[in-house]
Amino acid sequence: MMLALFLLFFCLISSTSGATRNASSRPTVVHVGAIFTFDSTIGRVAKVAIDAAEDDVNSDPSVLRGTRLEIIMRDTNCSGFLGMMEALQFMETDTVAIVGPQCTTIAHVISHVSNELHVPLLSFSATDPTLNALEYPYFVRTTQSDLFQMAAIAEIVDYYQWSQVIAVYVDDDHGRNGVAALGDKLAERRCKISYKAQVSPGATRSDVTDLLVKVALMESRVIVVHSNQEYGPMILSIAHYLEMMTNGYVWITTDWLSSLLDSRGPLASSTMETMQGVLTLRQHTADSKKKRDFISRWRNLIRNENIGDFRLNSYGLYAYDTVWMLAKALDAFFDDGGIISFSDDKSLHDAQGGTLHLEAMSIFDGGQLLLDKVRKSNFSGITGLLRFDSDGNLVHPAFDIINVIGTGSRTVGFWSNYSGLSIVSPDTLYSKPLNVSPGSNRLYSVIWPGETTTKPRGWVFPNNGKELKIGVPDRVSYKEFVSKSPTTGTVKGYCIDVFTAAVNLLPYAVPFKLIPFGNGHANPSYTELTNMVATGAFDAAVGDIAIVTNRTKIVDFTQPYIESGLVIVAPIRKHKSNAWAFLQPFTLEMWCVTGLSFLVIGAAVWILEHRINDEFRGPPRQQIVTVFWFSFSTLFFAHRENTVSTLGRVVLIIWLFVVLIIQSSYTASLTSILTVQQLSSPIKGIDSLIASDELIGFQVGSFAENYMVEELTIPRSRLKALGSPEEYAEALELGPENGGVAAIVDERAYVELFLSTNCKFAIVGSEFTKSGWGFVFPRDSPLAVDVSTAILTLSENGDLQRIHDKWFTRAACISETDEIDSERLHLSSFWGLFLICGMSCFLALLIYFIVMIRQFVQLPPPDDQDPSSDQQMPRSGHRLQKFLSFADDKVEDAKNRSKRGQMEKPTNNVNADIESYD
Repeated sequence: MMLALFLLFFCLISSTSGATRNASSRPTVVHVGAIFTFDSTIGRVAKVAIDAAEDDVNSDPSVLRGTRLEIIMRDTNCSGFLGMMEALQFMETDTVAIVGPQCTTIAHVISHVSNELHVPLLSFSATDPTLNALEYPYFVRTTQSDLFQMAAIAEIVDYYQWSQVIAVYVDDDHGRNGVAALGDKLAERRCKISYKAQVSPGATRSDVTDLLVKVALMESRVIVVHSNQEYGPMILSIAHYLEMMTNGYVWITTDWLSSLLDSRGPLASSTMETMQGVLTLRQHTADSKKKRDFISRWRNLIRNENIGDFRLNSYGLYAYDTVWMLAKALDAFFDDGGIISFSDDKSLHDAQGGTLHLEAMSIFDGGQLLLDKVRKSNFSGITGLLRFDSDGNLVHPAFDIINVIGTGSRTVGFWSNYSGLSIVSPDTLYSKPLNVSPGSNRLYSVIWPGETTTKPRGWVFPNNGKELKIGVPDRVSYKEFVSKSPTTGTVKGYCIDVFTAAVNLLPYAVPFKLIPFGNGHANPSYTELTNMVATGAFDAAVGDIAIVTNRTKIVDFTQPYIESGLVIVAPIRKHKSNAWAFLQPFTLEMWCVTGLSFLVIGAAVWILEHRINDEFRGPPRQQIVTVFWFSFSTLFFAHRENTVSTLGRVVLIIWLFVVLIIQSSYTASLTSILTVQQLSSPIKGIDSLIASDELIGFQVGSFAENYMVEELTIPRSRLKALGSPEEYAEALELGPENGGVAAIVDERAYVELFLSTNCKFAIVGSEFTKSGWGFVFPRDSPLAVDVSTAILTLSENGDLQRIHDKWFTRAACISETDEIDSERLHLSSFWGLFLICGMSCFLALLIYFIVMIRQFVQLPPPDDQDPSSDQQMPRSGHRLQKFLSFADDKVEDAKNRSKRGQMEKPTNNVNADIESYD
């Protein structure tokens, strides 16, 4: 950089020195420079636009008010060296500002000089995001930064759910810095640039062809081209020749293509054929009357310039507005007392004997004030609102998203940093509340390369003959899952069969090589295997790899192909039946309530049947025996006494239903106790295991060790590593007192395989983690998504279960081990039945007593009552005795006694009359 400046300064022509040159506060003429490439897509349009803006400013007396703007344009001729010379020559004249430069490379160099000499640079086309106001305060970008263009591309990539792109760009400041910004914006959305294809400046067609051949062999099919009008069309043409514009590819270009189409379109049909289905961006400019009027003037403007027929593009619009921005800033500069004056820079002097005449360049004394006025611009131009934010960028950056189809193009949506992707113009959305929900992003249908509207997958398996290096754990135990043959070295097992079946369902070939991981003497560390995928040592990992949180932070897992949470295995002991086993089905509370219910029901039926049923009458001892016999004989439905009363029958029917339920439940529970093996263990679950302070076993290489230490806070000193099912059985049989373990914590898949041949142990408690096994791929690998889809297909069509049965179908222990204690029957299971029965008894007895009391009240008083008895017993006691006697009497006897009393009453009355007559 400094060497280039040295050479450029050497080319400067000496000028007058020394004295400060002043002018009036509003001079007659203000000199402004403009540097760009005249014979370029942007330069042709910019030259016409700048001339038109200059004429419009000078013809409007309200702008500079007596001062004429004179713009001197210099052609850089697409040469960075020449462009720097032209810019530096402006610095030795009384130039207050420079419109341009067009090239990013020139802008980087000239900005350093501009900072020193206080001459603002207003560039309408240098979009390099590294040209910022902090490093280059006198550089003012009057167009949109590539930072926003790359943000738009990143959002498009994320919208279509692609994760990787290939960047093809020209290897200069503009290309490198733009692609760096693209990488940053993609990273914000968990996407990335998988390959950067640099086109060196001066590259030939053969060079570009070789580069695109490499791109064609890559995995990603989403290609972003950040180029210029010189190399961009060549890249698309060669891609078309290499059949890279076919179905499955995605091509996205920055705004160089839209500028080319806007200015030179319609292009030749052969050229348009090379870019069918391409997405490109165009800087969005608001629709306004000013813009429409300027577009209608365009044909007359280019006719006056006599430089051929070409159309207007967005850079021409920004070039026009740049001149107006500078004119309005100069007007404000003069209003604020600014004057055009220059002074020597004492720091610029030649070394002894030098002839560069550096003193010819002078400092613009009002440069800072003019820069401030430019930064404070706030007006509506033909591109829309022109105002700068705190970072020196134009507010409301937005882009049109264009789909190249047929002989032209169509707009499929818009992007702005305010609303993201939308089919509504950003100018409309600025006046509405911001909607940032994911569903608000939308684009119209795109016709992709290959003339298809189906969204491309965005990647294919690389067609470069490279095999995937897939790491598989070299297990020494539970080899049914995955193992290496000691003779042939081949890898086989349940996990391998599932992976192979899934890969066979993919719509493309996936060459892979299985590489055993481990020393073959102990199970390897699965965390280390996962880390090797994350670091790129393996392209993937296949095996019995648990999906746990700390692993998902560095790699991607497929859909789980088997569930396998952590469970506890512990020794069990068998319960032996004893002489009192028949009492075990019911709890003590249940026995007591059931026995009491028998007595209550017997008493209730006796009361209801006593007055009308001879079978419930007799001496007191006989009646007590009848109550007990009737009550307990209902248990076997063997009661011989018939019930006569309606209420008694209702109570008995309900009670027999309750007895049926209780009897069936008792029989089932007792059968289970006497015939099914009963198991028990001192370890009831994870809580009792943590509280026991005894040794716990785990499988070597399993994540269970870290889980128990980090999540369950179990001291590592309590953990013991075990390497095989034989070690499991030995440690559990020895127990913690003899150097073994109290229990083993391992994944369910291993435990079920272990218990299929070891019936002395069982799973205790419930599964206390929920996880599964999956295949491991690097972060954001598209292959992980396709393999997950294939696993779901295997699950739906039953192949996954068939593979499982192939490896794990074997004779299991007879007893079920998930539940080691049978449940006894509690009162809580039957209280509803007892409640129904009790309520029926209560209601029957209540109705019975009401009827009996009513009958007792209606009885006539007896005439043969002994007066002496009334004197010996109170009246209430006498009535109670009569009621109890009435209740104990049989109904027929009570009725007969009542009839006799009524018949004897008239006879007694007649005898009394005769006696009184006598």
